[in-house]
Amino acid sequence: MEAKEQVLEAMKKDGSPLNAGKIVEITGLDRKVVDKAMKQLKQEEAIVSPKRCYWQAK
Repeated sequence: MEAKEQVLEAMKKDGSPLNAGKIVEITGLDRKVVDKAMKQLKQEEAIVSPKRCYWQAK
């Protein structure tokens, strides 16, 4: 599974807005990998930010 898919799956499973640090804890991925995956998801508009620095699946 791609890192981007893992990040999106973690967001969907948790159900609440998450910051990158929490996603690192949940997935076990490196912070840089999570940041890159989140950047791609933002560009694809697959995730939205309900409050500053927190993201959730669209």
